[in-house]
Amino acid sequence: MIERITRGFLAACAVAVLASVAAAAEPQVTFTPYHADGIYALGETVGWTVTPAFGTVAPRGRFSYTIRSNDLNVVKTGSFDLHSGTATIETTFDQPAMLYAVVDYQAGPTPSLSPADYARVNRDLKALLEKRDPALKSLLAKYPDYSLLNPQFSLASLAANPVATLGAAVAPTLLKPSVPAPADFDAFWARELARLQRIPAHPVLTPMPTSQAGVKLYRVRLDSVGSHVQGYLAIPDRRGRFPALVIYQWAGVYPLQSAWATNRAAEGWLTLDVDSHDLPPDQGTGVPSDYQTLGELSRDTSYFLDMYLRDTRALEFIRSSPRWDRRTVVLTGTSMGGQQSLVTAGLNPGKVSAVLVNEPSGADSNGDLHGRRAGYPNWDSSDPRIMRTALYFDTVNFAPHITAPTLIAMGFIDTTAPPAGIWTELDEIPAPKEAVPMIESAHNNITPDKQDAWLKRSEEVLATIAHGGRFVPNQALTRPRSALAAP
Repeated sequence: MIERITRGFLAACAVAVLASVAAAAEPQVTFTPYHADGIYALGETVGWTVTPAFGTVAPRGRFSYTIRSNDLNVVKTGSFDLHSGTATIETTFDQPAMLYAVVDYQAGPTPSLSPADYARVNRDLKALLEKRDPALKSLLAKYPDYSLLNPQFSLASLAANPVATLGAAVAPTLLKPSVPAPADFDAFWARELARLQRIPAHPVLTPMPTSQAGVKLYRVRLDSVGSHVQGYLAIPDRRGRFPALVIYQWAGVYPLQSAWATNRAAEGWLTLDVDSHDLPPDQGTGVPSDYQTLGELSRDTSYFLDMYLRDTRALEFIRSSPRWDRRTVVLTGTSMGGQQSLVTAGLNPGKVSAVLVNEPSGADSNGDLHGRRAGYPNWDSSDPRIMRTALYFDTVNFAPHITAPTLIAMGFIDTTAPPAGIWTELDEIPAPKEAVPMIESAHNNITPDKQDAWLKRSEEVLATIAHGGRFVPNQALTRPRSALAAP
């Protein structure tokens, strides 16, 4: 009896193990886009060639894929295998959009138990448990239908293994805002900026120690509307005036690292690293983690109102420094830092020399209502009041006022800062602008190894400006192309 029970139990375990192994086995394949930059014209064939990775054999299972426009609506589904050594994923689309293709892998048939097998294994397992612990007998008797192994459990579902998310842009320079800016958008912000100007900055600079040679470091505190700007100021420790670099921070509540400012100062920048909150820069607590939802029902109470005003105050402060060269101010940041950079440039036309941002959040806030998935700050699209509020803080609506040359990098599979919104704000900027497509990148914290294009290009631009040169954007990808594919 015990031997029979043990055999049944081991059989069940063997099946589960086989399924787990099949699920965990990720095939080594390469997806090569038809266009290296991932950008296609309306109606053009968008596609990828699929091959086994170099030095590997073709997987024996089958792949399936789902292509969605703007990570929402299904455009196409399909499947393929690599028995012949190669396959393709293809579609066409006749509207400006970002396309997301999610590819799954089915390892092949997996062993399974019949319902009768499950019933027998469950019966034998219960008997074994009762024999080892007689107290369980009365407990299990109360639940006669209880199964230790569920016959509805699908082993095949375990073997379905997501292997890739692919991204492509279809006529991205033709993307338009989901909804227009509020009629009083400019008037609202003019009023808020006037309110800021009535409050003196009262700068307080506290010297701080630093291990960075040739640099002086200060903690900064400035008065703003209803709050304070706080951050680190780093200055090259030599005579002269310097180009200014203002760094805005990504989302979250965390202490700033002084090296973020001092490393740039060592390169010759007058550097201000701005905390996104009214917190000392070395403090990482004191603000709710869901701060982006605070006051979200009204433009007058939104958490982003004071944040954006603090950002402008920071710009005013660096421009008032006697160590500034009186010519150059660069704004930069990633994610919410990019969001703040774009907003500050839009609120202060003519006062910024260049804007360099990576995967900026805050665009296309109403996108969920118009066929384009919106990302951070993840405004609640089910509440019309929140959607109205969001438009006053949406980077797309600040973009038409940006006069500085702008560099924007976007991840083609980013769902935190979706690229459709980034392209839209880029299209709205009237100044010269350069796109840095990262076709394999999700958000920077998810795929940090796919950020090389941004890192290389932004460092090139910063080095050029720091040495007295001028940033001239490469507009090859930001000028509208022909709306239709070539015949």
